[in-house]
Amino acid sequence: MLAKIYVKMKESVLDPQGKAVLGALHSLGYAEANDVRVGRYVEVKLNGASRSEAEKRVKEMCEKLIANTIIEEYRFEISE
Repeated sequence: MLAKIYVKMKESVLDPQGKAVLGALHSLGYAEANDVRVGRYVEVKLNGASRSEAEKRVKEMCEKLIANTIIEEYRFEISE
């Protein structure tokens, strides 16, 4: 199985990297860009787990290591 994990800053947290990218887009002439949030994408290959067990384990991985849940939010998808 493959877990695709998406992590980004919570909406209530300032995203300085996103602001920098937004400024760069504006300076390149992309005035229509309104807001930018920069995040991370992580793939984890899982062996020998049922779908429900894989979901449980990936949630644990995210909570313990992959995402800082104080300032970040995450979501994941699991495919065969």
